[in-house]
Amino acid sequence: MANAAKKDKFLLYKGRPMVRCGKTIYYGNMSDKYVVMLQILSTKPFKDMEVPDRVLVQLMDTDPQVRIRDRIVKKTEKDGLYNAIDVGAIWLERALADK
Repeated sequence: MANAAKKDKFLLYKGRPMVRCGKTIYYGNMSDKYVVMLQILSTKPFKDMEVPDRVLVQLMDTDPQVRIRDRIVKKTEKDGLYNAIDVGAIWLERALADK
């Protein structure tokens, strides 16, 4: 039972969940109109680990009726994961506020 409750918890950033799958990070609720997809394009070594270097940021519509090609509302490429998450969070806040 304790493990089932732990699996339902996500890492939150500014009150929205972040889910990682390989080199892709999804930020936001899939039940909302928009989410942000962050794709790690390259990494660089830092001490004893690899950290994201170039990150593709895409604001995406979650409507399943929209063609996949048309779901991307905005996109950019940023240096570093923090810069990418910061831009993505701003885009998501603005997009969800314009409902």
